[in-house]
Amino acid sequence: MNAFIALLRKDLVLYFSDRRAVLMSVVAPILIAAFFGSLFGGNQGPAQIPVVLTDLDQSEVSARIGANLRAEPALQMTEATADVARDQVRAGRARAAVVLPAGFGAQASKALFGGADKPEVLVFYDPSQAMVLPLIKGLLAQHVIQPVSQSAFSSDSLVVHDLRAQVMDAGSLPEERRMALLSMFDSISRVQALPAPAPQAGSAAATATTGGGDALPGLGIPFSTRDEAAVSELGAHYNSYAHAFAGMGVQFILLMGVDMGVGLLLMRRMGLWKRLRSAPLSRPQLLGSRIASCALISLLVFAIVYAVAMAVFGVRVSGSVPGFLAVLAAFALLTSSFGLMIAAIGRTPEATRGLAILATLLMVMLGGAWVPSFIFPPWLQTISMWMPTYYAVDGLDAMTWRGLPFQAALVPVAAMLGFTLLFSTIALARFQWQE
Repeated sequence: MNAFIALLRKDLVLYFSDRRAVLMSVVAPILIAAFFGSLFGGNQGPAQIPVVLTDLDQSEVSARIGANLRAEPALQMTEATADVARDQVRAGRARAAVVLPAGFGAQASKALFGGADKPEVLVFYDPSQAMVLPLIKGLLAQHVIQPVSQSAFSSDSLVVHDLRAQVMDAGSLPEERRMALLSMFDSISRVQALPAPAPQAGSAAATATTGGGDALPGLGIPFSTRDEAAVSELGAHYNSYAHAFAGMGVQFILLMGVDMGVGLLLMRRMGLWKRLRSAPLSRPQLLGSRIASCALISLLVFAIVYAVAMAVFGVRVSGSVPGFLAVLAAFALLTSSFGLMIAAIGRTPEATRGLAILATLLMVMLGGAWVPSFIFPPWLQTISMWMPTYYAVDGLDAMTWRGLPFQAALVPVAAMLGFTLLFSTIALARFQWQE
């Protein structure tokens, strides 16, 4: 029994003697739990969804619709032409784009009664985040029905004027029914002449519109929608495996880079580092060769991963092949420099593994590889733009299923090379040359 207690005590002493490893094992679950709690907690404000509006109608009704949508707290509305709006969705800068056609206001007012064809609203959407589409269409219906119904039932409405003229000219209409319909039109005019009720606090639609009355109940949606995925080619389809392989490839290759850094620390523990130091090699040569070898291995592994994705799961490089290779090469260098930096900061294999798990998981989560970044709170969306993994996943998506040209790879590649330089500088400055 004494031997058992002695062995137990030995393990506890060894574990708690490495303060860095203990700290990482405690901090990692706390930060990851705080991350997911910030996403799904009830105290956070709604994350705004970037949406682009194109108003080809330029009518009073479409202006009110645009005001309603801009006042909607769940949306971050901007305006652009139809081509620019589609390009923004295609590049992932917006989740959807809404195009109101010319003549929308007049046609929707007539379609409110079911006696005319409904105008068609074109909705471009990001197929990688199709869950946003029902939300956008629901908000669009909510904020269209009020200004359309107000326009249709206003005292100077052309729709009411046309209906009144049809009733007056209908020779086969019984006189009693004719008088009842005319009385109804007069009642509508009297209601519209009444002062508008004060809008309720917090109602975006009420505060954004002018004119009296709420939307009339029992009326159908006065428009239809045509959904179009913003992809590179007409008829092309989004492949969910492309994004999945990008996200998971980034995560596990980063962990592989960390293993290379830990291997360097194990070499020091086993005395192999002394032999390397005795050779006529400088510090940049020793650590630089480690970065280069790790980068080549990372590039080879990622190439094999994508080869399987293409052969088995139908993933295609729909964009620029040179851009795709440039993104892979930049990420390979990023991986090797990141692993070396973690090893330089951790100093021991145990502490380095804990630090690596914490840093890698946080970067992957904040980079949008696990959870779409548009559901992040606004402050967290800002932080995600400073994650190197964000640019890795974004660059791979751009070159695969999004089908963007080589220019779309320049920003992700430049950002990853910048992080590579930063990580390499920290590694060279912090790495313990003397044991």
